[in-house]
Formats: sequence, structure tokens, C-alpha cells
Amino acid sequence: MAVIVLKAIGVWLVIVITAIVNGLFREKFLVPALGAEFALPLSGVLLSVLVLCVSFALVSFLDSSEPGVLLATGLFWVTLTVCFEFLFGYYVVGKTWSEIMQVFNPLKGDLFVLAIFITALAPWLSAKARGIL
Repeated sequence: MAVIVLKAIGVWLVIVITAIVNGLFREKFLVPALGAEFALPLSGVLLSVLVLCVSFALVSFLDSSEPGVLLATGLFWVTLTVCFEFLFGYYVVGKTWSEIMQVFNPLKGDLFVLAIFITALAPWLSAKARGIL
């Protein structure tokens, strides 16, 4: 069990680095080119696709063909992601708790909730797509 947790953390680290690069890309290129109103939702969709790509590429590394383990891995990734979002946002970036909560508000154009939903299902979906399940 400890091995799958360590492997899941390893894959999640790739996902979180990908998400940070996605955010930098959004701020550096998408916002200036398209404006924040369009760049923010586009970035959320892009992040969802990137999470699926990372998961698809690395799901075999998890070395599990059990649907329950793969779904639990997705929920574990969501837990790590939400904790990272709050802790990094508050302690490193200096955002207030209410500013951080806006990330979860699709009415403001942020589709981070979509990325969270995709993250929860990504290991299972990727295993299905690769014929592991």
C-alpha cells in the first residue's frame, strides 16, 4: 500500500508542476492575447486536458488494475491539490482565504472545479483508455 501512495504522490508532483506551468502560460501569454475573461476558462479546460495527458502517460507507473485503487488515487490527488491550492495560495502567494475560494467559483469564469473533477477520475479513465481495466 505504501508503494502505491508514493507512486501516486510522484505522479501528482508531475501534475502540480504542469498546473503551475499552465498558470504561468495563462498569465504570460493567454491573458495579454485574449483578456482575462477568456483566458481563465480556457486555462481551466487546458489544465483538465493536461491532467488527463499526464495521467494517461503515467497510469501504468501506478501499477494497479483495480478500479477502486485507481478511483482512490484520483481522490487522493484531489485532496493533495486542494491542500496545495490553499496552503500555497495563503502562505506563499499571500492571498486571503476568500481570494483562494474564488478559484472554486465557475461563475467568475474559473474552471478549476472542472480540473478537480477530471483529476478525480483521471487514473480510472486513463487505465480504461489504455486497456489496463
